[in-house]
Amino acid sequence: MKRGDIQISLIAERCKGCGFCIEFCPLKALGKSTEINSRGYHIVCLNDSDKCTGCDICGMVCPEFAISVVSTGEETGKAGVVSA
Repeated sequence: MKRGDIQISLIAERCKGCGFCIEFCPLKALGKSTEINSRGYHIVCLNDSDKCTGCDICGMVCPEFAISVVSTGEETGKAGVVSA
């Protein structure tokens, strides 16, 4: 999958701020946001879209199924974040 074909999908209300996705990201592209969801947790954010390769390890380790990598089918050149 090419880098321009991917986006990180985050369901902010499911995120409990555990940090598993941040810890296991092999290229350290994720970080904690200053944004807080309605449950009071700091949600994850994509700190460096140039580093994200779309490996989806973040989605595999998330216990709440709050984050995943989706294919956009577009050639944008960068990964982005889609919040639901």
